[in-house]
This record gives sequence, structure tokens and C-alpha cells, in this order.
Amino acid sequence: MMPMTIALIAEATGGRIVPPTGGAQVPQAVATHTVSDSRLVGPGGVFVAIKGERVDGHDFVAGLGARGAVAAIVDHEVAGSDVTQIVVADTVAALGDLARRDIELRRESGEPFTLIGLTGSVGKTTTKDLLKALLSTMGPTVAPVGSFNNDIGLPLTALKVGEGTRYFVAEMGANHVGEIAGLTSIAPPDIAIVLKVGVAHLGEFGSVERIAQAKSEIVRGLRPEGVAVLNADDAHVAAMASIAPGEVLWFGADPAHAGEDALTARNIVTDDADRASFDLVAADGSTAHVALGIPGAHNVMNALAAATVARRLGMALDDIARVLGEQRRISPHRMAVSTVDDAGARFTLIDDSFNANPDSMKAGLDGLARWGSGAATAPYRIAVLGAMLELGGDEDGLHRAIGAYAAGLGVDHVIAVGSTSDPRLDELAGALAQGALQSGMDGADVDHVHDTAAAESIVGRLASEHPVAVVLLKGSHASGLSALASRWAPGE
Repeated sequence: MMPMTIALIAEATGGRIVPPTGGAQVPQAVATHTVSDSRLVGPGGVFVAIKGERVDGHDFVAGLGARGAVAAIVDHEVAGSDVTQIVVADTVAALGDLARRDIELRRESGEPFTLIGLTGSVGKTTTKDLLKALLSTMGPTVAPVGSFNNDIGLPLTALKVGEGTRYFVAEMGANHVGEIAGLTSIAPPDIAIVLKVGVAHLGEFGSVERIAQAKSEIVRGLRPEGVAVLNADDAHVAAMASIAPGEVLWFGADPAHAGEDALTARNIVTDDADRASFDLVAADGSTAHVALGIPGAHNVMNALAAATVARRLGMALDDIARVLGEQRRISPHRMAVSTVDDAGARFTLIDDSFNANPDSMKAGLDGLARWGSGAATAPYRIAVLGAMLELGGDEDGLHRAIGAYAAGLGVDHVIAVGSTSDPRLDELAGALAQGALQSGMDGADVDHVHDTAAAESIVGRLASEHPVAVVLLKGSHASGLSALASRWAPGE
């Protein structure tokens, strides 16, 4: 965070300063960090009290002054507070206002600073992780933890930008039209990446065209003469070139779409662990061989997007290839591979349980199908799949299609995980299982269970029966599969 006085924070947020009980007003006290979790407050801290579904941050204002906090941003005065309060109408909006001012102060310093925003229906967090790894070799880089990409997560990450920050990678997500526009108003990008327009949150948006409209807000939100980095292989993304305010850079793997100016991937192959290797080819004809350390052939496109930005910012192609190949771990529950020994049942776990939509579900199943394809003994492939949410009126059909897709890939066993407490989640899991059965899978190879404990039991039995087994975990957060992954591989 750029150093800010209480007076400046109040000005940025439109707040009213209330001195601590029994204490003097100290508007010139300097803040050095901002948090929304009171447990993280230290000397120089600003605590933003946010009222959530389960916890109200205002309940934790008391005692912050004794821990060195200089201010608490609140929507009402908290009686007996030992810290200066800045009273605002809406603390989430104030958090965004404070982050906006932080970015402005960093730019006003005159030192080199580049803000990269990225969005897409799938791949945002992996691309963010790869881009952070690349840019960190060139200068101090701030990027979100996990998927901090909404109206709370993005400002909290932006407030980590300080005097020494050279690059800020801002992940921007949306459930509704207008949300990304709001995020770019807080952190206007110098460079904007659009990865893909898929059907994630289709139920919220209503159509793929509306999803494309929402994603295009990051291009419209570019600073004057900002650079748009677009996926040439996605027609909805490619169309955004017409609204770009400045230069457009392209990336893609399909020669039919990627033009001469695109950064492309040629000769893509995958190994037995579904890790992709390819030739990275620049517009000037220079090449470098990349061997990705993370699994998933779909990550070629994410790597291309990150590489395009790194090259634009001056990184040599060979260095890009080297750093991409060095990445073995990305944010949790995203194609994380581990070996599990659970009560004597040993298997390989592909944990892609962070969240799910039809595009990412298919990518995960593709990875499962490719796993060990060149091995002498083919693994027994088990897909543990949860329901997908926010898909709109045809969500039953989309779940049946995923079941059919798994069957078509030759997955050996499908376990569709529903819910004992949410009838709709259970119905969707049932539709997924039905799709697999209707596409020819034997009834003995398809299970519809109602909790993760039942799924865990079936996996244990199957892994005991098949000494070489690989298990994919994939589903929405509500399915609880990430908790199952944490039980199986707590250190991952």
C-alpha cells in the first residue's frame, strides 16, 4: 500500500473521521496496509469492516488500536472503539475507492508501473499464476491469492501495490454485466487479456452474447492507448479488437485463426502426465521450446496469453520458455496432481475441484483421458464429478452432456456427487449420471451418490481393485469436492 494519512483515506472514501473513545484525533497518522480480516491487522493497518452472510466485521473493531491499527472503515460508529473510525455509507464501495486512490498514487510517483488486467470464462487464475511467475523475474509483482477477482478481492489485492511495485496482475471476474467495468474503474489496465468466452454463469447472464459483452468491458476499460491481448481462436474474443483503444496483440494455437502477428504454439504434444510441450513461435519467426510443468493441454492457451504479455514487456522468448517450464504448482485445486494412499488404496489424484463449468469440466475430463495414455499398463480412470451451477434453463441437458462426454472419452467409472441437503444439486448430479448411462456406460460403472463420503468409499474400493488408478475431482464449490481433495492430499 502507498503510505496514506487518515485524512487522505477519509478524503478518498468520502468518510467522516471519528476519533477513538477517550483519545485524540490523529488525521496525520500514516497507514501502510489494509485488510478485511481483523486477525491480519498490525501496526499501521487499516481494517475495513465488511458485513458478510455469517460474520459482521464491525464486531471485531474493538481492540484494534491496541494492536497498532490506525483506522477502521465502518458504516456506523462502533461504541467504545480504541481506534479512529472512518464512517462511510458502504464499506465495500469505500474499499474500492481506497484501492483506486492507491493505484493513482502509485502512478503519480512517476516510477515505472504496469497494470495488467485479465478475464475469461476459464483459465483466469492459472494465467494469473503463470504471468506472475514470468513478471516476477523482471521486477516486484503483485497478484491476487487464489481467485481474488471480485469487488472485494480485487481492491484488497490492489492495496498491496506499494512504492516498489513494478507490475500488478489484476484478475477480473463477473457474474453480471457491469461488474468488470466497475473493477476497471478501480484498476484501469495498461494491458488487458481476454482468454475465452464460455458458458460459465450462463444462468446469470442469459446468453453467450451477454457473457461476451461482460468480458469486453475489460477492453473498454483500458487506459488511453492501452494494449488488448486477445485469443485469436475464440470468435467472441477476436471481435473485441474493434473496440480496443490502441494496439492489439494476438495469441492462438489454431493456424486458421492466428495471423502472422500472433504468438502461437506449434507441434503440441502431451506426456503421460498430460503435461504439454510445444514450440512457442513469435511473429518475427523466433522460436523457443516450452515444456509445461503443470498438467492440462488446455494450459497451452493460458501459457500463450501470459507469454504474449511478458514478451510485450521485454522478456526474451527463451527466458519465457524456461520460466513457464519451471512452474510446478499453481493456485490450489487446479489440476493439482498428487499420489494418495488412503487406507491402503493407492491412486493418482488430479484435483481440479476449485469450481466447474462445461468448458472446464470437459478440459478436466480430457486430461483424465490422456493420463497415462503411453504407459505399458493403462490406468483405471475414475471421474468424480459434482454439479455445475448458474447454467440457466438447460442445466439438466448440460449435465447430461457432460456425462455423455465422459462416456465418449472412455472413462472407466463415473461417480456423480449430489447432495443430501440441496435437492437441486442432487438432481443435477443425477442428470450427469444419466447422460453417462444413456451414452453406453454400463450401470456397474456409473454411480450417483449423495455425499462425498459415499464417493470416497467407492474410490477406495475401485483403487483397491485396480492397482494403477487415476482419479479426477471436478465440480462446483458447492459440491464439496475440494474438501474431499484436502482430506486426501492435505499437504497439496
